[in-house]
Amino acid sequence: MSESATLVVEVHVPLTPDTEVAEGESRFPWIESLVEFTTELDEAGDIFVVEEGDVFNDAYVIVITGADESTLTGIANRVANLPGIPTGVFAVVTDSDAEELGQGTTIEIS
Repeated sequence: MSESATLVVEVHVPLTPDTEVAEGESRFPWIESLVEFTTELDEAGDIFVVEEGDVFNDAYVIVITGADESTLTGIANRVANLPGIPTGVFAVVTDSDAEELGQGTTIEIS
């Protein structure tokens, strides 16, 4: 990580569709809960949401920064425990110099 780079954690949530949703409803209803959760943390100043809702390698990815690694990976853990979130959540610890998603140290969450 260069001196000018900022610590970033990508939270990757597998795009596993909910099989119990009614026809016409979102197959990924947990995305709304995830966005609400990270938006609340962002608005409270706990973190900064850099990117919200990228799809990368069959995962919904939220990129967060603005805190130390322990705090950011702790938030990834909290995301994994939100109601309806599919298993297989992982975090990628990287920095703002990364050229694309998925470059960094992978931490299995759930």
